[in-house]
Amino acid sequence: MGYKEQVYEEVEVAEQIDKEHELIVHNDEVNTFDHVIETLIQVCDHSPTQAEQCTILIHYKGKCGVKTGSFEDLRERCIKILDAGISAEVI
Repeated sequence: MGYKEQVYEEVEVAEQIDKEHELIVHNDEVNTFDHVIETLIQVCDHSPTQAEQCTILIHYKGKCGVKTGSFEDLRERCIKILDAGISAEVI
């Protein structure tokens, strides 16, 4: 009777160097829905429907994660959102 020898190889998984970050947009009493929607379409490449849904969440929940990705990419997008007068941060 034969047998199979099983060899278990220890595999080291490298930690992801550039972890996923999130771009958060905060609600305010200044900006209109239309302005926020247009900004999300332009800056975050959202579809009109996606931008509208995020804007509703921002309004009712106080904030919404609108994009995930690398810190550098989100940082650039965050700056554009801030330049549009909308409160945002990357976490």
